[in-house]
Amino acid sequence: MTAPSSEARVDFTDFVARSWDDMLSACTRCGRCVEVCPVVPFAPGMAGADPVHVVSGVLDFMRDSVPLPEASATWIRQCNGCGDCIPVCPEGVNPRRMLMMSCSKVAEVHNPTPHVFRKMARAIRIMVSMQLVPADVARLLRPPQARDVDVVFYTGCNPVRTPHVLFNVMTVLDQLGIEYEVMGGPSACCGIVYSKWEGDLKKGGRVSEQTLHRFGDFKPQKVLSWCPSCQIHLGETIKGYREVKFDFDHITRFLLEREDDLVARFNTPVNKRVVVHTHHGLPEVGQAVLRLLRAIPGLTIVEEAEEPGYMCGASGSDRSPELKAHVRKDTLALCKRDDVDALVSLFHGCHLQLSKEGQTHGFQVINFTELLVMALGEQPCPDTVEPFRQLNDWRAMVLEAAPMLKANGIDMDPDELAAVLPEVFTSAEFRGGLCSFAPQG
Repeated sequence: MTAPSSEARVDFTDFVARSWDDMLSACTRCGRCVEVCPVVPFAPGMAGADPVHVVSGVLDFMRDSVPLPEASATWIRQCNGCGDCIPVCPEGVNPRRMLMMSCSKVAEVHNPTPHVFRKMARAIRIMVSMQLVPADVARLLRPPQARDVDVVFYTGCNPVRTPHVLFNVMTVLDQLGIEYEVMGGPSACCGIVYSKWEGDLKKGGRVSEQTLHRFGDFKPQKVLSWCPSCQIHLGETIKGYREVKFDFDHITRFLLEREDDLVARFNTPVNKRVVVHTHHGLPEVGQAVLRLLRAIPGLTIVEEAEEPGYMCGASGSDRSPELKAHVRKDTLALCKRDDVDALVSLFHGCHLQLSKEGQTHGFQVINFTELLVMALGEQPCPDTVEPFRQLNDWRAMVLEAAPMLKANGIDMDPDELAAVLPEVFTSAEFRGGLCSFAPQG
């Protein structure tokens, strides 16, 4: 990591304030970002709203702390990060970044998800401890000792809930002969939870800086993220907060850069006909996955099912539930076709949601990383969430997981754990749930 300049050493709250000054100065309130927003026709109370008034309400709230008009508040609350607004802004303002930063002040004024980081960290620990032996839990959650590596594979926090996806990525990196280290879990948070969800810019900035600094301790050429929220937060929303010596990008771009080497190692046909699930908000990730999958021998891509936002989950498409439901029905229809063997999921949140849909509607869901590993002639890491879901009984899940939980040092009353598992498995902390995990008193 470079020695930050005096400009780079600006406090995070000052960095955010300067970013807002720039946006307020540049934005002409033309309303084009609202006009093209796909959320607007589906968001309650927004269909007839004046685009100029909507964006003006956001800017006035940020500049003068005046009350947010209801339509402006809805626009912030339902922004799913699709990014359609970015290319249409005539002044080069990034409206997605504007709304991401607006969430911080909204949460500071009224936070409907208190203690979300603490709840998330505990939920992740429980969920991964149900699935993995202690050594594998440690690899995903324990901060590694600094050493010089070419690449840091940055998992983020919530992806640890679906550990098989992350271990499949590691198998691919191993096959490519990459010297890498793994960082992730709540101890290496990107800072978005504190900044965006809790409205605590000081803590959020401190957490972001600590994580960036720890990346630098490994002297990597690249830090490769998995989590799209981390990608957008560190690579777009707060880009420039600290100067770094490494490139920060998504793992799929790295694999695409090594496409020839990877494809040359594909030695096993994967005879499946699949629908590939992608997201509009990070189109480059979806396109990279499609290109890599098309190179797998035997695999046939029947259709691409592109959904709104930049991922499934509380930070993405779930923020606009009406729009999500409108598009999801088309995805489900594709998956039920007789000529489709499976739906291929993109991110961790997508896999959790779509696997539940598959269980309900009777189709198979596999993550794209599994297909890459199969093509390499390796055995993919098994989906360790799905067997619990198939039990379809929370108490039975607790009994099944008891030996692994004990081995990982998780000691909870079985009845209490069974009662809270429905919220643990659905990331309910981002909806204000998991209250039993919050500080009491």
